[in-house]
Amino acid sequence: MFSLLRRSPGGLTPRQARQRAEDGTAVVFDVRETAEWEAGHAPGAPHLPLSHLMAGAPLPAAARGRSVVTACRSGHRSRHAVKPLTGRGVRAAYVAGGMTGRARVGLPVIGPGGSNGVIP
Repeated sequence: MFSLLRRSPGGLTPRQARQRAEDGTAVVFDVRETAEWEAGHAPGAPHLPLSHLMAGAPLPAAARGRSVVTACRSGHRSRHAVKPLTGRGVRAAYVAGGMTGRARVGLPVIGPGGSNGVIP
């Protein structure tokens, strides 16, 4: 399983990422900018913008010491987040298709106050 997290060139599907989060084998966190995250994100997904990650910001507390799966709108930014994470010794993968892919397969996206979220 961890080799999949490290080496999957196409990333994980939204359903695979959700399963990893549900079974506790990884934390999915969102690397989009704050306004994007606030508009709609995966339930329980911690937030750390890619710009902050690239600047050396610490991981969200929920992700420290755990395998992580990064998510963004389309999968592009989250794919770029994997390299600095693995450089820190973190087992990491990304969600191929991002949050738009998540919404497309019917997985929940929440917004402000727990309302239905949108992917800007």
